Amino acid sequence: MTMRRLLSSLLLATFLGSSAAVYWMLKPAHAQNNQELFYTFFGKKIALTEQPDAIAVSFKKFRSRGKPLYLRLQDDLAGGSSTRGGRGAGSTSAANSEIEVKSLGEQYAIVKLASSELKTQVTQKIRQQQYVESTLPILSRPASASSAPSSIILPNEILVSFAPNLSEGEINTLLNQQKLEMVRKLRFTKNRYIVKSRDVNGTAILNVTNQLNQVAGIQSATPNFIQSLPHDLQLQAQQARTDNPTESIPTLLTTLPKLTNVPFPSNLLSLEWHLNSTPRRGNSLPRTDVRATEAWKQSHSGERVVVAVIDSLIQWDHPDLAANIYTLPPGTPDAMPGETHGWDFVKNSPDTRIGDEEMAELQPAFRNSFELTTAEILKTYPREAEAIASKRPKWSPDEIARYIRNYIQSEVASQFHGTWSSGVIAARPSTADGIAGVAPKATILPIRGIGLNGRISPETEIETIAYAAARKVDVINMSFGGSLPSQDVANEIFSVLDEHPNLVMVASAGNEDVDGVSFPAAVPGVLSVGATNLDGQRAPYSSYGQRLDVVAPGGDTSKASSRGILTTGGTWMPDWWRGVTQPPAKGNWGWGTVLDPRGRYVQVQGTSFSAPVTSGVVALMKSEDPEHHLNRDRLLNIIKKTSSYNGLTISKADANRYRLQAGTGVNNPQLQIPRPSGVYKPAPIVSAQQYYFGSGLINAEAAVQAVKEQH
Repeated sequence: MTMRRLLSSLLLATFLGSSAAVYWMLKPAHAQNNQELFYTFFGKKIALTEQPDAIAVSFKKFRSRGKPLYLRLQDDLAGGSSTRGGRGAGSTSAANSEIEVKSLGEQYAIVKLASSELKTQVTQKIRQQQYVESTLPILSRPASASSAPSSIILPNEILVSFAPNLSEGEINTLLNQQKLEMVRKLRFTKNRYIVKSRDVNGTAILNVTNQLNQVAGIQSATPNFIQSLPHDLQLQAQQARTDNPTESIPTLLTTLPKLTNVPFPSNLLSLEWHLNSTPRRGNSLPRTDVRATEAWKQSHSGERVVVAVIDSLIQWDHPDLAANIYTLPPGTPDAMPGETHGWDFVKNSPDTRIGDEEMAELQPAFRNSFELTTAEILKTYPREAEAIASKRPKWSPDEIARYIRNYIQSEVASQFHGTWSSGVIAARPSTADGIAGVAPKATILPIRGIGLNGRISPETEIETIAYAAARKVDVINMSFGGSLPSQDVANEIFSVLDEHPNLVMVASAGNEDVDGVSFPAAVPGVLSVGATNLDGQRAPYSSYGQRLDVVAPGGDTSKASSRGILTTGGTWMPDWWRGVTQPPAKGNWGWGTVLDPRGRYVQVQGTSFSAPVTSGVVALMKSEDPEHHLNRDRLLNIIKKTSSYNGLTISKADANRYRLQAGTGVNNPQLQIPRPSGVYKPAPIVSAQQYYFGSGLINAEAAVQAVKEQH
């Protein structure tokens, strides 16, 4: 179930903050800019529009008064103190509710205005603040290109790939000719640099970038956009349990048969239907899982296989993850300072776990959601409360407050998306009440490339992918579908695939419910994965059609939270709960997706989790091929050939959609929608099963057996 069906918004987008929870209530009518704004992706125009009622702010690199700079800016714009230490996940509003400031990492903030008429006045006031570096335009994709609300900041930075035969002197000469200056070289890459213009800024950077793509000696140029990704948490927001009773997981567990004679037993294994769906569906219904428990019995369970997880915060010291975390081998020639267990490319730090400053930014609103009374919640979040009341006039104050609490809790918990993905791949039960990943003996290389509130850029995408390849990993999991298509990112993926023929890259197809998978899943050579639910249907948020390779369980919590994918959470740490005097006595906070009181385990949904399910299956396969006899092409061929449509069904709505598509032709201009990935291919009509499920539901047991038979 997608968030836009309740909130008119969507997708693993990590435009976080309490305001996103009521996007459908507050969405303004954007005026169209007459100037054509675009950048190019392999010669194709990617259209953009400028948001007239929003301003991006770049901060200078210092902090003051012991609070994040976005909160200080809020105070200065409001003429007073921020309400109760922040709103949502890095979001706070002025007292008059006409200005909202939302953080996008430490360096940037987004200022949302009640009307475009305020823009000139507010921009002038922002520029007067001594801690502000500059104001920048905020762009978005046209509504037809993506159903996800997303903010795109356009800094004065361009990512440039130079021809490999150019010397450093020739590169500097070329930059001078184009009135550009070097910012830095991208780490772990060849001939890729960040540069900036000496003469122009704002939307004119798009023109400069487009012109650079015509210059001899430059292979490609892409604006170094700062983007807030769509994210899976917004998929959870639709299930506001105000209308539906909270599910009792302990009661459910007493009714489910336990799986016995499995290598990684756990009291919670019956809930992990993506590994084995028999406890949930019984023996009379077909399996809708990946048959991981059977694969464990005939494999090394992912042993000796390293899976890089490029994602947001990864709490690698989680009890069910700590035993499977990568440690940098001694003598690694290109080691980063202090590098031990992966790297944080957001903070340029050796630790992908949450830091003190990030904790200080997220905790206040999280505490509010548990500590404040109904009256205090409504007073602290008046804009959201008013918007909800206008859409749900029959709701009581308690119901409105409960919605706001649940959204804040879930938004903050979602900042640990990387911890969620890691658990799906390689959790190993540390106690009888732990959980198992698909490959419980695989090793996770934690790589943080997504900042708070979904911040990502082509710069970090390239460096994280290149870093993973430099560490000689076996699999790269990319659960960040929905990023802007970038020629430089695609080129880096191609380079990595060419240089590492055994490396398998897996990416989420996207949660946009459209024909055509997201970027970077759409890049040829990347295994793109859609999502299915417990009933064996396409998860209603999952993208399908063009460039979809396979499907795997991704969860669907529309009927019950236990139909999500059970994985490791990030809020279990004792420090996280410091100052919360009324912690929950049981789980089910945050719309019931949290399994236990502290959030050690969560139930999630999205193609962000069907991708790591698949990465775990690849790890199981590779553990049976320690000498690397099978290259990537052969492994992907096995995955597709052993996948099937057994247990999968097509809903009536999807069947009708397919009939329309097949009957009118995929090239009908009246039906074509610009694909979020920027990747297009005129395609012949395929079967309805292939259209929605690619080659089918992956089968770990059959894939592992096929690998063993080819030795």
